[in-house]
This record gives sequence, C-alpha cells and structure tokens, in this order.
Amino acid sequence: MRPRIPPWLAAFLASRVLLWSGVLFAFLWFTPNVITRQQPHDLGYGLDIFSRWDGNWYVRIARSGYETGASRAFYPLYPLLVAGIGRAFGGHYVVAGVLISLAACAGCMWLLWKLAESKLGRDGASRAVVLLAVFPMSLFLQAVYAEALYLLLTLAAFVFAERRQFVGAGVCAGAAMATRTAGIALLPALALLAWRSERRTAALAKLALALPIFALWPLYLWRHVHDALAFTHAQRDWGRHVSAAGPFGGLVDGVRAAARGIRYLAAGHAPVPPTAGASTSATQIALQNVEAFVFLAVFIALAVIAWRRLGAAYGIFSIVSLAIPLTVPTDARPLLSMPRFGLAIFPLFLALAAITGTARRYVTAVAVSALVCGLVVAQWAHYEWVS
Repeated sequence: MRPRIPPWLAAFLASRVLLWSGVLFAFLWFTPNVITRQQPHDLGYGLDIFSRWDGNWYVRIARSGYETGASRAFYPLYPLLVAGIGRAFGGHYVVAGVLISLAACAGCMWLLWKLAESKLGRDGASRAVVLLAVFPMSLFLQAVYAEALYLLLTLAAFVFAERRQFVGAGVCAGAAMATRTAGIALLPALALLAWRSERRTAALAKLALALPIFALWPLYLWRHVHDALAFTHAQRDWGRHVSAAGPFGGLVDGVRAAARGIRYLAAGHAPVPPTAGASTSATQIALQNVEAFVFLAVFIALAVIAWRRLGAAYGIFSIVSLAIPLTVPTDARPLLSMPRFGLAIFPLFLALAAITGTARRYVTAVAVSALVCGLVVAQWAHYEWVS
C-alpha cells in the first residue's frame, strides 16, 4: 500500500508545479512583448521570471546593501537571507530567493494545516491549505518576495503562542517585524494570548523579546545612515503618505478611487488621477482601484468571521494587518498592493475554510480563486503590475 501524501504537502507540490508551469508557458507565449523589459541576471528566464518588480530590489539589496533611500523601505531579514545563501551559491541571488520562498511556502502549508486542524478539524485544514495554494496572489509565495517568509513567521508565532511557548512566539514575532511593516500587527494579538495564560507577567515578558530583535533594524540604520527611522521615511519614495485620519483615511480614499474607476470603466471619461506613472494607463488605474477595493471588502468580511469563529486574537491580527496599509495610502491608487498584503494574513484563509464547509461553497471558492490566479499568472509573465 502506497504511503499517503499529507494534504498540506500535496497542496504545496501541486500548486507550485502548476504555477511555475503556467508562468513559464505564459512567458514563452508572450515573449515578443516581455523580453525587452526583463533583465536576465541569474540562470535564465526559468528563474529570472520570479524576480520581477520588488524582487529586483531584494536582489539589489542582497548584492550591494541599502545604497539608496528607496531601498530602505524593504525590511532586512529576507534580503539578508538571500545575501547569505546567494553568496554561498556563487552569486546566484535569484536562485537563493526562490529557494528561500519555496522552503518558507512549504513550511507555511504545514503550519497552516496544523493550526487549522486544531481549529477546524482535518477537513477544514485541507480546505485551508488548498485555498491558500490557489489564492490569486499565491505566486508570490515562490517569487523573490518576502511574503512566504513573513507568512511562515506569523504562523509560527501563533503556533508557539497557542502552545504557551512565548519565547518562541516572541522570537518569531521579532523576526516577522524585521521582515515586513505589518509584523507589528502580531504584538496586540499575541499579547492577548499571553494575557490569558496562567503566568501572565512571565508570558508578556517573554513575548517582549520581539522588541529588541526588531530594534536591530533601526539601530543598523542609525549607525549607517544616521536616521533610525529611515525605513518609514523611505515610504515617501514610493508615493505613500501617512493619512491624518489613520486607516479610515485610506479606506475613504479607496472607496472614492473605486467609485471613480467604476465610472471610468462604465463611461470612459470619469476623472482618474494621472500620477501613477507614465507607463500606467487610466484604464489600468481604474481596474486596479476597483480590484483592490473588492479584495479589501472580502478581507474585511473574512476578518470579522475570523474574530467570531477563531477568537479575538485572530481577528485583531487580521484587522490591524489591514489597517496598517490603509494608514499609508498612495495618491492615485490608495489601496495599492492590497491583494498581495492579504496573502500574508493567514486567519483570512482559516475563516474562508470555516465558511466553505459545503461542497458547493468550497468548489465555488476554489474555482473563482483559481480563475483569477490564472489571470494574475498571465499578467505577471507579461511583466504587468500585479499587486
């Protein structure tokens, strides 16, 4: 009798192979349109195709460090790992980045399965890993992006906290905070779990290990560029600004941008701000604003479900994770990258698994996600902005 492959491993292997095959097929199909924009710098298009957009920045930081102000918007843990492994591989930083993301992705599937099984049972766990695997932005889990590593660390932090192992939770939280801005959303969620433990004070003290770990990042910036908050100031180089109304400012701007986008798509003449870049058409801006708002609406609904079905800690983590990018919107596209940000909020997938218990709901969710994922793969291969 053949040994049965664990569901999380089957989801990981099948989704990664299919995504890689789909991206390569789309790339080769659209080669005449893509080849002039892709700058090969590793082992050929089979790997270079996963180092686009932010991936090029991560490779540049891994190779040469934080040379420019804009580069300091990228937190250090992922490029540090890419730099170390890339040098061990003889300067093949893209290979290193893809391998790190794939290894982290496998770890994400395993930890999500473990966490979901304890909350939703084996069937719910199977649904959760498949829903993550076919999520429209899941190609970032194997690209030279920090998403997979960040998702792994947030899952590990929650697993440790649920087991009352708050030293591990604090270390993982600190590492997550050194990977992406949204890592700070772990602190209130994990603090709630620590507060509910038998040894409250000791648990909170252990969880506080996250702070000195993260402090290494501003300390490095202070020493090298004499600006400990350079990572926040760098957001201006990417067109982001802090909203005076906090997340509500970004939310209102996002609603208005989506409304403008709908009017433009319906009539073709509604005003769309032209400040998103010369290479981005008004139609693209309109579509991206509508798409981002739809994703945000779904994420907010799932965050509420996560709070109700999984507990306040999971809901708090989801809501704060959404509030952070809403607090720093851009002008023309206030919800820029919101679909990708949702990829790393794992309680959303637990919530989606919880409400897709019937075959019809589950098949519908998988089919819709897979369809949109296919469109995203084609866009990515064509070197179009995805998220």
